[in-house]
Amino acid sequence: MQARSPRLVSIVIPAYNAAPVIDVQLSALAAQDYPDPFEVVVSDNGSTDDLRDHIAGHPLAERLRLRYVDASGARGPSHARNLGTAAAAGDFIAYCDADDQAHPQWLRELVRRAADFDAVSGPVETFTLNSVEAAAWTPVNPPERRTELPGMFPVAGSCNLGMWRETVDAVGPWDTKYVRGSQDVDYCLRIQLAGCTFGHAPEAMMAYRVQSSYRGLWSQQFAWAQSEVGIYVQYRDRGHRRRNPLLALAMPALLVLRNPLLPRAVTKLPTGTWIYYLAGFTGRIRGSIRNRVFYV
Repeated sequence: MQARSPRLVSIVIPAYNAAPVIDVQLSALAAQDYPDPFEVVVSDNGSTDDLRDHIAGHPLAERLRLRYVDASGARGPSHARNLGTAAAAGDFIAYCDADDQAHPQWLRELVRRAADFDAVSGPVETFTLNSVEAAAWTPVNPPERRTELPGMFPVAGSCNLGMWRETVDAVGPWDTKYVRGSQDVDYCLRIQLAGCTFGHAPEAMMAYRVQSSYRGLWSQQFAWAQSEVGIYVQYRDRGHRRRNPLLALAMPALLVLRNPLLPRAVTKLPTGTWIYYLAGFTGRIRGSIRNRVFYV
């Protein structure tokens, strides 16, 4: 049986005020070893940094078949992905982010693995684009492993995700109510709930840019943790279980005993990592209060 291969791949990049960083990603896409045609669609979610002009005059525009889409009508990356996907000409859609950097084999491996699945994810690493210190703050899975939602399915990040156009048509648009986190978790669940197969390509590596300040780390993780509770509320009737209650009991003790005000020899935990766990814990508390559930 002949392997399934796309006529054209469309790489959709949601972007907001990404002009200072997007060239790293565009240069990486221009260096892909994927041998077949692809285009890049930058879907601008209301940038105020002249991103439109930056894309219009970009030196890689011809090489990448680069196109710009105005997605300023509603806030959030889900809206940008929806408009970018609608404008894309490809029969295979690959999603990545404007501030990351695809490894040279990323697209080749994503498409190769997708020959056997309706959708496919790839892993991320944090050592290429970040300082050693900042990279240690945000844990990532080893390349071969995805996160699995308790009681449900594996999920993956929207910064490294691909699917056939038929899959997009079957699943529908990205949910715009998820503005600051979990839109990718929601979409991965919906792919599988729609009866589509969801594979993983360990070699389709994406370099992921983490938050480099304590303030940015706190804001991002707090928002993501709140959205986790929203996912639980939406999918608990489909089998999504609560987090292990032992984690809720152990986390306050960990946060107190590893407090960065204590000597580092005692805590043995970087301040950024402590902030990561504290923001997640308090974000889930906030989300639980707002949704009137217990998911800590």
